[in-house]
Amino acid sequence: MQDDALLRYSRHILLDEIGIEGQERLNAAHALVIGAGGLGSPAAMYLACAGVGHITVVDPDTVDLTNLQRQIAHTTTRVGQPKVDSLAITLQGLNPLVRVTPIQGEANTDTLPAWVQQADVVLDCCDNFSTRQAVNAACVAHRKPLVSGAAIRFDGQISVFDPRAHDSPCYACAFPPGDAPPETQCATMGVFAPLVGIVGAMQAAEALKLLLGLAPSLAGRLLMLDGRAMEWTEVRLPRHAHCAVCTER
Repeated sequence: MQDDALLRYSRHILLDEIGIEGQERLNAAHALVIGAGGLGSPAAMYLACAGVGHITVVDPDTVDLTNLQRQIAHTTTRVGQPKVDSLAITLQGLNPLVRVTPIQGEANTDTLPAWVQQADVVLDCCDNFSTRQAVNAACVAHRKPLVSGAAIRFDGQISVFDPRAHDSPCYACAFPPGDAPPETQCATMGVFAPLVGIVGAMQAAEALKLLLGLAPSLAGRLLMLDGRAMEWTEVRLPRHAHCAVCTER
């Protein structure tokens, strides 16, 4: 690393668990972030600040005034711009040493395999069940660790699904594709602004731990946050022997 990078990442390098070797691993890593909104904003911002060398961000939408209550990577002057371009500007402003690839498009079964295959870790920061299932299937197929987060109203949740570990469940083990819940969106249900920041920051933390090889991760555990009481509940997630997605791995 050059002197400017050593100085920028000095507080990481001081940690025995990271050091120069760990920071170099982050600098060489590639993170794929699905969603550039409430969760994707803080998650990607922390990844960039931490020095993850290549961050690919995927989102089909443009910045809307209603996003600005919680999607902290975007600004009033960028209303109408693609979210991925707005987020890329923010990330490069935070850390010009990282490479950002913005992709304005849908994450689906056709597009995800190529994107996931190139990544070292995937962060699911989207807001709909079908995309989460498609992201999970691609991660299982390519054995890539997945950090999944969700937030609505005052409730948040986060977990890690790591197909590299034989006993780790996948997202479909916990939330079977055939049991889709009623679709919930911030546009109709609302969301407490700091909640997405809490969950998104935790997604970044879990992604960094996975890239660094720091155990334990949240694999096999689901953390659920009641944002009003500010209480966490942990649920153990077993792997399902007959899961339709991960039984063949």
